[in-house]
This record gives sequence, structure tokens and C-alpha cells, in this order.
Amino acid sequence: MKKTKLDNQIELLAKKLLLSADYNRLRILCTIFCFKKCCVSDIAERLGISVAIASHHLKVMSKNDLLFSERSGKKICYSLADNSFAKDIKKLICKYKNHC
Repeated sequence: MKKTKLDNQIELLAKKLLLSADYNRLRILCTIFCFKKCCVSDIAERLGISVAIASHHLKVMSKNDLLFSERSGKKICYSLADNSFAKDIKKLICKYKNHC
């Protein structure tokens, strides 16, 4: 069966939703929502995870346009990307979290 335009859109949406469907990624996103901009080492320390794990998740979310990355000296800091998908994910997460 040939894929329709709707099928392609649904497939893309499923891939994007999977970006935040991970315990550590949700925790990282919530941290960024609270502090607006965070560096990898700060996120790792706040969440009690390794810098390598934090960095991996942040790179995946940044590569897929959920986060924006910016180098500040030797550090890389992340903030929520300025697009409708990122804003919608924030609204969805904040709906279930009291202090966004």
C-alpha cells in the first residue's frame, strides 16, 4: 500500500514525539524549562547523571530541533528551540507538572 501525505505526517510526528518519550530526556527538558538555559555539566549535576549521558540526550534533542545549542567558552549550553513543536512539547509537559 502506498503511503499518503497523512501517513508521512503521522510518521514524522511519531518520530518527534519519541524524542521526549524517555525518562532522562523529560527530566532534562523540565530542567531547561525551569532555568531557561543550561550547560551540560549543570544539567548532569542537577539530575545526578553523568555528563556523557546528559550530553548524549541533549545532542539528540538538539539535532532534531527540540533544543538550541550554543557554545559559551568551553561549555555548551542548551535552551528550548524557537519552533512550534518545541513550544507544544513544553505545553504538554507543563500541563502535568506544576512549576513550569
